[in-house]
Amino acid sequence: MDLKAYMQPLVVNETKTVYPSKRLKGADGKPAPFVIRVIDQETNNKLIRQATERKKVNGRLMEELNGEKYGNLLIQACVVEPDLKSSDLCAYYKTVDPADVVNRMLSVGEYNRLVRAIRELNEIDELADDATIEAIDAEIKN
Repeated sequence: MDLKAYMQPLVVNETKTVYPSKRLKGADGKPAPFVIRVIDQETNNKLIRQATERKKVNGRLMEELNGEKYGNLLIQACVVEPDLKSSDLCAYYKTVDPADVVNRMLSVGEYNRLVRAIRELNEIDELADDATIEAIDAEIKN
């Protein structure tokens, strides 16, 4: 077996520009882009550890993944632009937690489009259809 097939560079530098919102517009009047990126499994494991809660149940220590916290951490790790840690954005949305910025910035549908694009780019599931997301992006751009 040729091991060179397994010695490929990581794709963590791969990014994609998406437009989850028609509402958010730049000074030029065009929809504001979100730049999202691929993360590696090592980073994902760290997010999972951060989102895992430990509780005692019947005297036994149990671990449970807090899905909401994991989702917020995943968004924070994958969104390159806008800078969710920006003090201006945090101040505008009245939060010190960058994870709350997207929750307060986007409507439910906009949030779901962003999450779907992140999941698709990171190949987390096969539910998102490339053509559908690109059609939505094209519609929002125009």
